[in-house]
This record gives sequence, C-alpha cells and structure tokens, in this order.
Amino acid sequence: MLKSFELFILLICSFVAAIVSGTAGFGGSLLLLPVVTIFIGAEAAVPVLTIAQLIGNLARMATGFRQIDWKSVGWFSLSALPLAALGAFGFALLPKDAVTRCIGAGLVMLAVAKLLLKKDLPKGRGTLLAGGALTGGLSGLCGSGGPIGAAAFLSLGLSPVAYIASEAASATAMHILKIVVYSRLTNMTLQTLTVGAAMGCAMLIGTFAAKYFIKGMTKNKFQIYVASILCLVGLFMLIFGA
Repeated sequence: MLKSFELFILLICSFVAAIVSGTAGFGGSLLLLPVVTIFIGAEAAVPVLTIAQLIGNLARMATGFRQIDWKSVGWFSLSALPLAALGAFGFALLPKDAVTRCIGAGLVMLAVAKLLLKKDLPKGRGTLLAGGALTGGLSGLCGSGGPIGAAAFLSLGLSPVAYIASEAASATAMHILKIVVYSRLTNMTLQTLTVGAAMGCAMLIGTFAAKYFIKGMTKNKFQIYVASILCLVGLFMLIFGA
C-alpha cells in the first residue's frame, strides 16, 4: 500500500510530466515510468501509467478540440490500434531494454535530421500508417511509443495547438484499448485504478498549465522545440534503456 508521501511524490511528478507532454506532445510516460516502477513495481507500472495517460490525453484533446485533424488521426489510428492490442498482449515477452535503446537511437537520428539537415518525414498517409504501427506496438509493449507518434504528426506541419490535440486524440484511443487488454491479462487491483486516476488528475492540471506556454509559439519555433525534446528523450532512452 502506498504511503501518503509516496503518493504526493507521484502526483508532483505527474504534474511536471504533463507540462512536458502538454508542450511537446509526448514524454510524460518516459519521465514517469522509472518513478512509478520504484513505488509500485514494474508489473503494475504500465497499467497505472496507461490510466493516468488516458486522463492526461483527454485533457490535451480538450485544449484544442476544434483544431484536431480528424482525418490524420483516423489514418494514424488505423494501424496504431491493432498494433497497440498486439503489443499489450506481448508486453511481458520481449526484452524491453533492447527495444527502448533501439527506439532511442531512431529518435536521435530523426531529431538530427530535423534540426541540422532540415529534413522532415514525408507528409502523407504512409508516414501516418507507419508511425501509427510503430507507436501502437511500442506503446502496448513497453508503455511508451509517443515520441514516434510525435515525429509522425510533426510531419503534418500543424499549428502547435492542433498538433498537441491531434496526437492526443490518437493516444486516447490507444489507451482505452490497452486498458481493456491489461484488465484481462494483468492483475489490475483497486490500488492500480485509484493511483492511476489520481495521477491522471494531476496530469490534467499540468496539461492546462502547458496550454499557455505553447499558445504564443510560432509553428517554426514549436517544431524546433519538439525536435530538441525528441533528441534529448532519444539520448536518454539510448543510454539508460528501459
């Protein structure tokens, strides 16, 4: 059973993580996973984070609902949802450390291409379908595929608010599906649900705080900002693994 100060730490970390994911479109789960694992164990960490992220992503959708690019969300989800279910079924089977390091290396290369070579992923359905498949599979498998999805949505050239809300819409669909699968495959206790919900509420507050940070950013500056975060997250994953 979690102690009061442990829950307090999780809530503070959730608030901070939501500010990061609310301004970059991803990164919250990567920041929270090590902390949650320390307090409640590795087996329960991914389901708890999935519940928290569902609430956080619903908040990110709400901040820019009218600007969501539903057509792109649909193409992305077409491959993301079945792969998220498949990844959730197999998340305990593959070596998460090796998978995480490979993702990190790929993100660094994407970020370098964006920042130094001024190269973007090609805009179109192919990028959304490929990004959705990778994001869904990795999200179900190891709890975090957001940076891949961020790179795919970044290729669309959306405004900052539209980018955040559209990426959140696709993530929301994946998290709902993952919760259904996890509830059948893992021992989701009352503590899992309550801790995840409490962290999600803290993330909701952080998400609305992040809205004011991105509201005045130009599209070009925002893309550079997100690419920089991608690079940092990729280096962290490459060096430290799962």
